[in-house]
Amino acid sequence: MTNRERFRRTLSFESVDRLPVLEWAGWWDRTIARWREEGLPAELTTGESIRDYFGQDGHRQCWIPTRGAGCPRPAGHGLPIVNNREEYLAIKQYLYPDYPFNAEVIKAWAEGQKAGDLVIWITLDGFFWYARGMLGIEQHLLAFYDQPDLMKEMNEDLLAHQLRVLDQFCEICTPDFMTIAEDMSYNHGPMLSKLQFDEFMAPYYRRLVPALIERGIVVFVDTDGDVTKPAAWFEEVGVQGLLPLERMAGVDIVQLRRDHPKLRMLGAYDKTVMHLGEARMRQEFERIFPVMCQGGYIPSCDHQTPPGVSLDDYRLWLRLLREYCERAAQ
Repeated sequence: MTNRERFRRTLSFESVDRLPVLEWAGWWDRTIARWREEGLPAELTTGESIRDYFGQDGHRQCWIPTRGAGCPRPAGHGLPIVNNREEYLAIKQYLYPDYPFNAEVIKAWAEGQKAGDLVIWITLDGFFWYARGMLGIEQHLLAFYDQPDLMKEMNEDLLAHQLRVLDQFCEICTPDFMTIAEDMSYNHGPMLSKLQFDEFMAPYYRRLVPALIERGIVVFVDTDGDVTKPAAWFEEVGVQGLLPLERMAGVDIVQLRRDHPKLRMLGAYDKTVMHLGEARMRQEFERIFPVMCQGGYIPSCDHQTPPGVSLDDYRLWLRLLREYCERAAQ
């Protein structure tokens, strides 16, 4: 069974020879720096080369940019690029680039996908994420009340960009799955109400998701924190999966699967136990193992592997991951 076939069959709740063994996210730069001191070869400078070094299943991600050359940058994390519609219109010429990915790179990936070696996925800015990046964290939350028309205008423009780029990308190859970046939940749940979701996000999801699904692309939303409540909201607009399902935020994938039996999931392994030894690692695998056996779920670190995890810790974690991925398919 090829990597790609195994991945697609798992997300379709079909039988496989083993579950995919992969990290969907990269590693902290501090983690890589530590591992280099512990023996990670210096010539491994890309996520692809590091995944190959560890023997993980191959995948490639293309995050579709919404800002082109010349676009102003925020003065700091969480600060605005624009403050109002006038400023938005003034920089719009730098937004939504016409061809925002390297076609030659994607063509090379497509060959690996065709051979079954690579899973290809794209990431699009979501309708919470994008407006927050433009308006800044604080002003974005106020804009639901103070500038609702601007929020909707930006999301209309974003949606048009997404649909156009989707056509361009699929002329080269069709992604196997994709993520919509949102990060709209933190450890106490979503940062907006269901009414706000229905007004400011749902209309755009209902137009974007069908265009993805009709191409055979499995649609995930990437939102940190506790997704227990908004999981139902996303299912209502056609989203098929969620990641990273952070345990520190209280996400329980066993209960999530009971509540949403058709939901695809990726991640969920508590990154905070990866440095605590084999017994504790196995305990965490046992927690998620019932869902691993049900299909529709690919286990992985629930976010980037933290720098407290040594190279030997990580190798042990990978050995256990492979063991449980094989056991889940028996």
